[in-house]
Amino acid sequence: EHALLAFTLGVKQLVVGVNKMDSTEPPYSESRFEEIKKEVSNYIKKIGYNPAAVAFVPISGWNGDNMLEASEKMPWFKGWAIERKEGKADGKCLIEALDAILPPSRPTEKPLRLPLQDVYKIGGIGTVPVGRVETGVLKPGMVVTFAPANLTTE
Repeated sequence: EHALLAFTLGVKQLVVGVNKMDSTEPPYSESRFEEIKKEVSNYIKKIGYNPAAVAFVPISGWNGDNMLEASEKMPWFKGWAIERKEGKADGKCLIEALDAILPPSRPTEKPLRLPLQDVYKIGGIGTVPVGRVETGVLKPGMVVTFAPANLTTE
């Protein structure tokens, strides 16, 4: 469900932490991890993600295993490796997988698009539109046009 929401909202990169490995039978079971990895891989592939570009990391959040450093309790886990257009990445633990996420590119070469979230009327200052720059660049002193009203201001 979270993967579907993430894809729908435009999240391009994914890291899967398979938690509660200390609660498997037997504890820290490689076969259980592989079973979950296979099931989740099939699901995220149907959604639209490429499983080869997704890091799967077995962890125990309660005990801190494989969170910040490789765990001795899972000697079978040799690490994760991903392949994507921008290149390959690999590591042993969750923090390394999170650090391997690339920052999203900002389409600064495109025309300015700034969807308005709110408009404030502040006494002594005037009307202040509030929003987030999605594409392009906004610099002090620029003349902008608000659509669909076709209002122009600096």
